[in-house]
Order: sequence, then C-alpha cells, then structure tokens
Amino acid sequence: MTRLVFISDTHGFHDIAVPAGDVLIHAGDGCSRGTLDEAQRWGAFLGAQPHRRKLAIVGNHDRIFESDLELARQALPASVTFLHDSACELEGVRYWGAPWQPWFLSWAFNLQRGPELAQKWALIPNDTDVLVTHGPPLGILDRTDGDLEVGCEDLLQAIQRVRPRIHAFGHIHEGYGVAEHEGTMFINASTCTLRYRPTNAPIVVDLPSDRARPPLLISGG
Repeated sequence: MTRLVFISDTHGFHDIAVPAGDVLIHAGDGCSRGTLDEAQRWGAFLGAQPHRRKLAIVGNHDRIFESDLELARQALPASVTFLHDSACELEGVRYWGAPWQPWFLSWAFNLQRGPELAQKWALIPNDTDVLVTHGPPLGILDRTDGDLEVGCEDLLQAIQRVRPRIHAFGHIHEGYGVAEHEGTMFINASTCTLRYRPTNAPIVVDLPSDRARPPLLISGG
C-alpha cells in the first residue's frame, strides 16, 4: 500500500499544512508569475516536505520552465522527481507526468486542441498507474465558474486507452474534488480556490499494491 498526497496550483502560497504520506505529488502551478525566484521558493517548499518521495510537474503559470527549462529545473531540489513528458517507477507504481493544456490566453505550455495535444498524449505508456497532468480531461472536474467544460478531449481519449488507476491534475480551481469513472479515480487537487485562496485541502489516497484493488480516498476532495 502506498499513501499518495496530491496538491496543485499552490501559486506561491506555500504556508500550507501537507499531510503525511509516502509520495507527495504536485500537479503544477507552483508559481504565480513564473519567475525564477518563485520557482526557487516552490522548490524550497517541496524540499522541506518530509515525504519519502516527491514528484512534480509544471503548469501554465510556471513560465520560467518554458523559457529556460534547464535553468528552472535547478530550482527544484534533487529530492524531487521532475516529470516532463516522462515516466518514473517508485516501489512498483508507474507514474507519467506532463504539463500541457488546451490553449489558454498567453500562458505557458499551451497547445492547440487536436493533433498538437494528441501527439503529446500519445506518449503516455499503456502501463501507467498514476497519470499527472496539469489540465483536466474533458467533462471530468473541468467545469468553470462560467459553467463551461474546458478540459481536453484528446486527453480523455488517451485515458480511455491507458486506463490509469489514478489521474491527477489541477488548473481549473473550481473543479477541485474527486470523481471515479470507468475504473479510474480522477483528482482535481487545486489547492487555491477560484479567488486564489489556498484553502482546498490536500487529497490523500491509499493505492494498494494489488492492481485489482481500487484506490481508496482517505481525506480531502
């Protein structure tokens, strides 16, 4: 059994209580404006957490990671596994992380809906247990305050192919919560609310080593 702790969209508000667990996962937007000093403060926050393993991806507010990826990666301590269209395996659990979302104003890691995004999601291995993206799939925890579903249809199609045990994301703050659909637990772990108040609780899930057993929500959501 692995206890996973999910947070996202902290936007520089790092004076938050993070529950104990085996793996801490941040689904992007650790920054607000995306400067190097913000990335360094985000890295210091992650580095200070006591979890045995830590994973992070970036999001649309983390601009420095798009403009100078190699420099920005140095802001994250060695104790943090940075996933960027890449995979890792920790204690038998297979993770994949990617930062992309459908084009949104002039923020970072934007791609056009259709072939551009589909090409990125085609990289996700079929044996992925825990998928971490910044943005949500279409129709799942992606509804905005304006009552629009803004998730990515191509990502949803990739999930239907891969069928991960967990798909975690953020980006749409008002979509915070947990949902289950076709055998996958979906987690919108946005820490900040729509008004950028860091009051949404981290989401804690126990993931059994037996893949026939579903993830169990412990708290949050």
